[in-house]
Amino acid sequence: MKKAERLNMMLKFINQKKRFTLSDLMDEFKISKRTALRDIASLEEMGAPIYVEYGRNGGYYLLDQVKLPPISFSSQEVYALYISLQVLEGFMDLPFQVTYESIHRKFNDALSDQQKEKIKRIKNRVVFYQTKQLTKCPCLETMMTAIIENKVLKIRYRDAVRFIQPLVIYALKGHWYCQSFDMEKREYRVFRCDRVLHAEVTEKEPLKELEDVTMLNSHALWQPSTKAIPFKCLLDSSGMEIFQAENYPSMRLVQEGEHTYLTGTYEPNELNFIVSYLSRFGKSLKVLEPAELKKHMRDYYIDLINNL
Repeated sequence: MKKAERLNMMLKFINQKKRFTLSDLMDEFKISKRTALRDIASLEEMGAPIYVEYGRNGGYYLLDQVKLPPISFSSQEVYALYISLQVLEGFMDLPFQVTYESIHRKFNDALSDQQKEKIKRIKNRVVFYQTKQLTKCPCLETMMTAIIENKVLKIRYRDAVRFIQPLVIYALKGHWYCQSFDMEKREYRVFRCDRVLHAEVTEKEPLKELEDVTMLNSHALWQPSTKAIPFKCLLDSSGMEIFQAENYPSMRLVQEGEHTYLTGTYEPNELNFIVSYLSRFGKSLKVLEPAELKKHMRDYYIDLINNL
């Protein structure tokens, strides 16, 4: 890390700490005692109101908060931010109604001429082939805000009214999804955000045990309904790769001896969805059970052949 960049970060660090020691700086920035002393002297030359108190419980103190310089980015940080913006380009609905164009414009305005030349080179040589967002989600901002503020929503999902506690929002294959807890059915459900026709915040009390739910453990919280139908399929190595690229909370891989199985459940009204999903595996998947699912898969392929 260059000295100027380290001093900038050190200003932010001592602004938060108020009181600090040489050991604090040495541990935080991985520098020697001699370098830490030189950096403190440099900060004082820059006008930081630092004073030292000697003795057993002594240390360095910041008399007043320092006005921090504008945020500056290293070249590597600029490249990483630009690539992140490129990934966002495919989404027509960014949360909080912030458009890709306005973010991109502000980002470019903050770059030096030299950095702009480097970005132009990245643009011509680093390409993302990704699925574009397929449908608009007018309630996305409300749902995202409910997650951040831990609120319960009243939504109109297709033709039904639901009271939900949104937990996680994610984008997959051109659609936004929201993993939520249905407050009335007492079940975990995944809603496609573009099918939420209306959403409003309610005064209902959210469940405290769900406050710290993340994408990592929300799948573990998901539970099938009493009407859910279990299924089991045999996968080869290609099928395992397809599953890793796209899967849902109701599914998991199970290893039994030398074989890998895709197991899970689907709701009775999700039959068309599960048939469409499993058809993507092609010859890398063999449906074992239930018999009804095997029949519908055969009918799907026969219909597909008849339309060739």
